[in-house]
Amino acid sequence: MLLTNSFIYSSLWIRCDGETRWLRRKDLIDTLYAELPPGAVKFGCQLESIKFDPYSSKPVLQFIDGSSIVAKVVIGCDGGKSIVAQFLGLKPTKIFPLCAVRGLTYYPNGHSYDHEFAKIMKDNISVGRVPIDDNLVYWFCFLPYIPKDEKVWEDPEVTRQLTLELLSNHPQEIHQEVHELIENTDVKSLSITHMRYRAPWDLLTGSFCKGTVMVSGDAMHVMGPFLAQGGAAGIEDAVVLARIMAQLDLNSVESGSKVMVHKVEESFKRFVKQRRMRVVRLSLQTYIIGMLSGTPSFIKKVIYIMLLVVLFPNPYNHVNYDCGDL
Repeated sequence: MLLTNSFIYSSLWIRCDGETRWLRRKDLIDTLYAELPPGAVKFGCQLESIKFDPYSSKPVLQFIDGSSIVAKVVIGCDGGKSIVAQFLGLKPTKIFPLCAVRGLTYYPNGHSYDHEFAKIMKDNISVGRVPIDDNLVYWFCFLPYIPKDEKVWEDPEVTRQLTLELLSNHPQEIHQEVHELIENTDVKSLSITHMRYRAPWDLLTGSFCKGTVMVSGDAMHVMGPFLAQGGAAGIEDAVVLARIMAQLDLNSVESGSKVMVHKVEESFKRFVKQRRMRVVRLSLQTYIIGMLSGTPSFIKKVIYIMLLVVLFPNPYNHVNYDCGDL
């Protein structure tokens, strides 16, 4: 399905022109999982720590259930609070002054929305919606962060009601439409996230690999969702790393040999070199947009807008990036 992405003002919504594709994260994970050999994935493992074995120099993973694994290669894709990133000495991720509420609304008889991405912004609150197919609509809401007991947010009904309250000051036409979306949302799909990011300057100087240990995806470059490129950047990571490993012909090397270890280390170094500036630019753009969305200061808003105009004169140039063939 092709969605338009244009930024045309119509009925108070902002609509955008260009190609946009949306999918459920679960569908992507299930598709990737189905292609793996049986037994390749172990569920229910939460990493507690990682260290190098003093005798073999192999990474040892310790899990919270007391079990451990001596690994040959570790690629940490364990999110914004990555244990692997801590092991590599990366600085802690920072937090935007915003939170994101997201959900999926299913229309059994079909919805009436055009297949386009649309959003509206008012009073530091952004609301967006986009159809995934003829029956399912994804929506999001970026709100100023409201400190509360974290357990409160575990109740999806509290999340729903708070979101509706904060949106009550939007124009009536928009409020009715958004109210319907949120009221009819599958509560199992509702989530609220205090958005994290790895600072662009930390990405510029950080060390993302050590020996046969590396980070990728959000563990490497967690960013705000304002460009909707976090998942895409993670897939780019996978393509680039797979291509580099193929170029170094790792499949022809004996597993666990010194030659294999050397080639893995070399592939990780090349990966970091190729990916660094791409993720720095994405992170910088999302950082500025996040700060612009979260600040109540008019002066700061002007500064952030000027930075965006100077540094990113084409605000959609990031979607034209080609990471190359697999």
